[in-house]
Amino acid sequence: MAESAMFQCDVLIIGSGAAGLSLALQQAKTSRVIVLSKGPLQEGSTYYAQGGIAAVFDEDDSIESHVEDTLTAGAGLCERHVVEYTAAHAKESMNWLIQLGVDFDQETAADGTSKYHLTREGGHSHRRILHAADATGKAVQSTLVRQALAHPNIQVLEHFNAIDLIVHGEGAERRCCGAYIWDNTNRHVHAVSAKFTALCTGGSSKVYQYTSNPDIASGDGIAMAWRAGCRVGNMEFNQFHPTCLFHPKAHNFLLTEALRGEGAYLKRPDGSRFMPSFHPSAELAPRDVVARAIDFEMKRLGADCMYLDISHKPADFIQQHFPTIYNKCLSLGIDITQEPMPVVPAAHYTCGGVVTDLHAQTDLPGLYAIGEVAYTGLHGANRMASNSLLECVVFARAAAAHMAERMHLVECLEHIERWDESQVTDSDEEVIIQHNWHELRLFMWDYVGIVRSDKRLERAARRVELLQQEIHDYYANFRVTNNLLELRNLAQVAQLIIASAQQRKESRGLHYTLDYPEPLPQAKPTILDPAVM
Repeated sequence: MAESAMFQCDVLIIGSGAAGLSLALQQAKTSRVIVLSKGPLQEGSTYYAQGGIAAVFDEDDSIESHVEDTLTAGAGLCERHVVEYTAAHAKESMNWLIQLGVDFDQETAADGTSKYHLTREGGHSHRRILHAADATGKAVQSTLVRQALAHPNIQVLEHFNAIDLIVHGEGAERRCCGAYIWDNTNRHVHAVSAKFTALCTGGSSKVYQYTSNPDIASGDGIAMAWRAGCRVGNMEFNQFHPTCLFHPKAHNFLLTEALRGEGAYLKRPDGSRFMPSFHPSAELAPRDVVARAIDFEMKRLGADCMYLDISHKPADFIQQHFPTIYNKCLSLGIDITQEPMPVVPAAHYTCGGVVTDLHAQTDLPGLYAIGEVAYTGLHGANRMASNSLLECVVFARAAAAHMAERMHLVECLEHIERWDESQVTDSDEEVIIQHNWHELRLFMWDYVGIVRSDKRLERAARRVELLQQEIHDYYANFRVTNNLLELRNLAQVAQLIIASAQQRKESRGLHYTLDYPEPLPQAKPTILDPAVM
C-alpha cells in the first residue's frame, strides 16, 4: 500500500467533465490546478451528451427568446436573473470552445458562406443548438482533455475519488481548504490542501435503477457539500429523459432529443402516434411532458416500451445527422432508416443541487459548485434541452474570474491531519454493499420516480433511513472502497430527494404527485439546510 501524501495547489477541481476542465483551463493561466477524475478522463456525462449546446447564433433568434423558452420550460421556478445571465454569456462561452478547437457542424448558406448548423430541440422556439453531429459531448470533452493534458499548470489525477471536504475554522471563519481523496489504484487516502475547491462532480441519476448516465453519476459533490454544511435546492426535480434505447445489450444508451427536433415521431406498438393527444407541441413538448406520456402509455397498454420513428426521413439524412445512433442501433440489429427504435424513459439529469450564486460560490467560503452538481436557479422545475453543457462553461468562466480576483488573499493550509485508518479493517462482506445498492435504486425507481404519491414517499423515507444507519455503521468499521463511497453518497442524496419531494405539496415540472396533481398559485424553490434538519 502506498504511503499517504499531502498534495498542495491553488485550485482543487473535483470532477473532469465540461465544468471541471473549463474551470481548469481558465485558472491554469495563473494558478496551479489539480483535477480529480473519478474514472478515465474520457468518462463522464459530458462525453456521452449527444444533442448539443444552446446559444443564440441565428440573426432571427434573440437572447430574450432563449430566456423566455427557458423560463417556460422551468415551470415558474427559474430565477430570471440567472437565466438572463446564462443566455447573455452563451455565445462568448461557445466562441471560447470554438477557439479551443471544438468543431461544431457547419453548413453552406445561400450566399455561399459557411455558418454553424443549428438544430432545434424540445422547448426551443428557434433553431439554436450548436452540435457536432450527434456526439457533441464527445467533441467538447475530447478538446478539453487534449488542452488540459498539454497545460503545464494542470495536474490530473485519474481514478481518484473525493471522500470529504476539509473545513477549517469555526463560525464565520469556517472555510473549505481542500479535500481527502482516495487513490482507487493504490487504495490509499491522501489529503489535498487548496486555496479554492470546486465541485464539478455532475449529478446523481445513479440513485435510480434505470438511468442514461455513466456509472460515476453518484451524487458525490452534493453529498459532500451537504455534510460540510451547505444548503441544497430543488432536489425533487429529477429529469427523466423520455427516450433511452430499450435493448438488453444497450446499457444507458441515450437517443438524443435532436431526433425529435428533426422530425422523429413517438409511436405506440401499433404504429399510431400519441404525443398530439398530450401537448400542442407534440414530440417537441418539454421533457417532463414527453416522459410522463410515454410512462402513461406503457402502463395503460401494459407495454414494455414505446417507439421512436425517424424512418420516414431520407436514409442519407439520418446517417449524416445521427451517425453514432445509426451505427449503434445497426450493431444491435435495428436499422433506423427502415424501422422504429424501442424506447423507455430513464433518469437523466439532476435539476437541483448545491445552492450557489452567479459566481458559482456555495454557502461555504472557498467552495464552488459548477454544472449539474449545482443549483443555480437556471433550470427551475425542468431543464430545457441543451442548457446543461452551456451552464457548465458559463459558470466555470464566472467562477474562474471570481477566484482570480481573490487568489492573493488566501493561503493554503500548511498542515492537514492525515486520514486515520488505524481503527478499521478490510471488509469480508462486500456483498452487503451490493445488496444495499440494489435495494436503494429499486425503491427510488418505484416510489420516487416519474409519478409519486405521499404513501410512496413515506415508504421510501423509511427505507432510506434504515439504509443510512447500516451504511454509517459499515463505513465506521471498514476501509473505504469505491462502491462504499458511492453508496454512502447515493443514500445521502436519496434522502435529500425524498425530503424535498415530501415538502412540495403540488405537481410542477418534473415533480408529479397523485395527491397534489395541480400546481400552487405561487412557485417557490425547495431549499434544505443541514443546520435545521
